Amino acid sequence: MKVGIDIGAATNGTAAMLDLEELLATRLLVQGNSGSGKSHLLRRLLEQSAPWVQQCVIDPEGDFVTLADKFGHVVVDAARTEAELTRIAARIRQHRVSVVLNLEGLDVEQQMRAAAAFLGGMFDAERDHWYPVLVVVDEAQLFAPAVGGEVADEARKISLGAMTNLMCRGRKRGLAGVIATQRLAKLAKNVAAEASNFLMGRTFLDIDMARAADLLGMERRQAEMFRDLARGHFVALGPALARRPLPVAIGPVETAPRSTSPKLTPLPEAPEDARDLIFTPGPEERRAPVRRAPTPPPPTPTAEILAQLSQPRPTAEAPAEPIFAIIDEAEREAGIERVLGEILEDADASFRSDAILYQDFLVRCRIRRVPGEPVPLTVFRRKLAVARAGVDGAVAASETWQQALDLSASLPDDLQGVFLLVAQAAVTGAACPSDAALARAYGSHSARRARRLLTYFEEQGLCVVRTDFHGNRVVAFPDLGSETAPGDPNLPDIAADQSDAAE
Repeated sequence: MKVGIDIGAATNGTAAMLDLEELLATRLLVQGNSGSGKSHLLRRLLEQSAPWVQQCVIDPEGDFVTLADKFGHVVVDAARTEAELTRIAARIRQHRVSVVLNLEGLDVEQQMRAAAAFLGGMFDAERDHWYPVLVVVDEAQLFAPAVGGEVADEARKISLGAMTNLMCRGRKRGLAGVIATQRLAKLAKNVAAEASNFLMGRTFLDIDMARAADLLGMERRQAEMFRDLARGHFVALGPALARRPLPVAIGPVETAPRSTSPKLTPLPEAPEDARDLIFTPGPEERRAPVRRAPTPPPPTPTAEILAQLSQPRPTAEAPAEPIFAIIDEAEREAGIERVLGEILEDADASFRSDAILYQDFLVRCRIRRVPGEPVPLTVFRRKLAVARAGVDGAVAASETWQQALDLSASLPDDLQGVFLLVAQAAVTGAACPSDAALARAYGSHSARRARRLLTYFEEQGLCVVRTDFHGNRVVAFPDLGSETAPGDPNLPDIAADQSDAAE
């Protein structure tokens, strides 16, 4: 079904129409400096398409929450845990409800993590729920920055990965990305390059004008026109908009943002007691105590410093006898490995959360009287991932395996076990694990999710996946100089079958 959305008027007086079905397949990029009318354009697009398609708005400033009053959008407050946001996103796709993810009140890093968790939940929805969704991301340069800023690298990595999935791989899952940014130079190129439709607004910097002209197929000398565009005027191009660059003026909207542009208003008459109003604290104010910096000590005379340097060095005291018995680290590590082995012998251990396994681990360590302080949760996750790989002593001591451990440290905790399982097969020359074995190592029953993990490793540049003439899978690790033997990805999980037979 072809649905045309009226976004405004073209220069020739005709209505500027946007093919909604084509937009769902080709995505949209909006660029314009602050005050150029990007949010107005997005609001017009959302209002006109609301009756036809499910919508999801990633709103960093809380400007689009007013859509809820007239169009029935559900406002999702992002002040929740990442796991809760992921579950909410999955239910949104299941029930086909239009929502606004309100990120207002969070700092930049929290916004990036919340948006990544929400987009990840929508991206990982079950195949039966892959209905078309228009995903609008305002201020996209916050979530897909071209360079690292003041936020942590981990937050930037997961946010950029979520935006890349939306724009690069979201089409097959029904996700149509519409991203708006103030500056193309601040937006990651691999995210911007996936859009086939463009609406370019007013911009002043030469680098942004040049990129806008390149995206629209215009000559560099025509880029100056972007400086002269009025507020709410854009140049449109793309299969869903126009085959040639088309200037359009965005039409009016029915809802209003909570924040508006500043307007000049006359100043009130200055009161006679203005000085008292400013410098006299009100009754509700608490007078904070004045903290003065301590007076610095007088400088030490040079003669005293020289005298101290000329004194003989005092004899070091003999170390005191330790109060507690010295712990044998080798014995402690052996005890920890035995406990981890006992946990992994349980067939259901792979499908339990790390928190439950950690509690079981602590109880078993106390029963086995493993000496020393309890292992922290982060260290436990790392040791559990290594134990799941199942390497023997000779392989564990090899330089190649140590390099594999270093590579796995760059991955999230829940993916390290899967990576080490495949790396172990490559180091030992064993057959590539099947999808069922990889899914079990990840704690899932979904073979599709296991294959997606290998794709993620390949996108990170850690491995290369190929298929031989017999349909068997081979995973090569260029950094390790090794690869797995061919393995059938459709084989059942041998460990799970043995456990079921034993029961």
